[in-house]
Amino acid sequence: MARYDIAGGIARSIQTIGESISRPFSDPVIRLGVTGLSRAGKTVFITSLVANLLDRGRMPQLAAASRGTIRAAYLQPQPDDTVARFDYERHLAALTGPEPHWPESTRAVSELRLSLRLAPRGPLGGLAGPRRLHLDIVDYPGEWLLDLALMDLDYASWSAATLAAIEARAIATNYRALAAQADGAARLDEPRAQALAAAFTDYLHAARAAGYSDCTPGRFLLPGELAGSPVLTFAPLPRPERAGRHALWTEMERRFEVYKARVVRPFFRDHFARIDRQIVLVDALGAIHAGPQAVDDMRRAMAEILAAFRPGRNAFLSQLLLGRRVERILFAATKADHLHHAQHPRLTAIMEALLREGRDRAEFAGARTAAMSIAALRATVEETVIHEGRPVDCVRGRLLQNGRTAAFYPGALPEDPAALLGPAREGRTSWLEEDYKVMNFAPARLRLGPGEGPPHIRLDKAAQFLFGDRLA
Repeated sequence: MARYDIAGGIARSIQTIGESISRPFSDPVIRLGVTGLSRAGKTVFITSLVANLLDRGRMPQLAAASRGTIRAAYLQPQPDDTVARFDYERHLAALTGPEPHWPESTRAVSELRLSLRLAPRGPLGGLAGPRRLHLDIVDYPGEWLLDLALMDLDYASWSAATLAAIEARAIATNYRALAAQADGAARLDEPRAQALAAAFTDYLHAARAAGYSDCTPGRFLLPGELAGSPVLTFAPLPRPERAGRHALWTEMERRFEVYKARVVRPFFRDHFARIDRQIVLVDALGAIHAGPQAVDDMRRAMAEILAAFRPGRNAFLSQLLLGRRVERILFAATKADHLHHAQHPRLTAIMEALLREGRDRAEFAGARTAAMSIAALRATVEETVIHEGRPVDCVRGRLLQNGRTAAFYPGALPEDPAALLGPAREGRTSWLEEDYKVMNFAPARLRLGPGEGPPHIRLDKAAQFLFGDRLA
């Protein structure tokens, strides 16, 4: 392992030196990482962002668009030939066709390059002509980012923490029963190990569907070519007093370490370590709907994600990044169009409070962070209806289940985020006084004018924070 680390360090050093030498003679590049927790809408965000950078009529809060600094934008072949291309054209057709529908989620790393031709800078800029900047958008699953926390844990610590976290969750009943029956000291029986891994994977899928965020190991949910392999055939177990060389516990422990070395480490080395700016999309409304435990789980997940941007906290990451840091991190609550605009400040305040635990340390390390509420594609319109003699601010849209149009009031978010975070930290299983609902809307049928991208809420403001400074 030492030889691998030294060789990897030398290779990265050579690459860094090469990039430093060539940078003055090539077009600048921003690598924007886009990830999200469960069902947060990464595919829709990337598709709408690119469409609105190509046609900038709805981007007034992106200064370079409103001032005319961006002269042109166009797609180019991506620089990484071994990474799947983000299928922008197919996803855009799904959102803007005559019968619009949500595109399929991406299940692995993908990438897209958007090149921007910019107005000359400075009094002598006219002599050099327009500038060009490349925006490389890297799409990857949020579950993979959460796997970074595994690098600080051994199998015993991970098992204990995981079993403690799922102790009170009804959706984990089946797996807890199997784990309790398993004898970690017994000789490895492969069908038994497979049954445990399959049951734990079923729990992770149920947890993600229920709004929980701590769904790691991430590749159990998105296995790809690793499906059925030994590296994904382990699960958390109660620790036996003693375990021999060929015991179930010993083999599970070995596979856990292989997962970290062969799956987690390459992802951070090949993709994460090269990111300049980052947006983390969060379905905060879905977690609120799921209840206090899901909200507290999201708070802890956001703190763990921020740990990935504090290299000094993780020895593995410090060696990997070689002093490089992500410069800006945006946590964005998606689906703001499910609320009337009067509630958007409350949603943003909740995001700020969820982010607070890890945010101060990230800023201390030099990264700028922000929280925001957005809708990458606006699927609703606002209206006020009279209910029991009182005006109620609602949103109206096409229902996903039947395509009918309906008005919806999800319930009022609290002015003070502590009204949500307090019960969440206390471990309550339900909200005492309020019931927050979530409605699934289908995309609206669109009629786009010349130069207009799809309608959104604060997508331009998010873009300004993430990379607007580099376009000036």
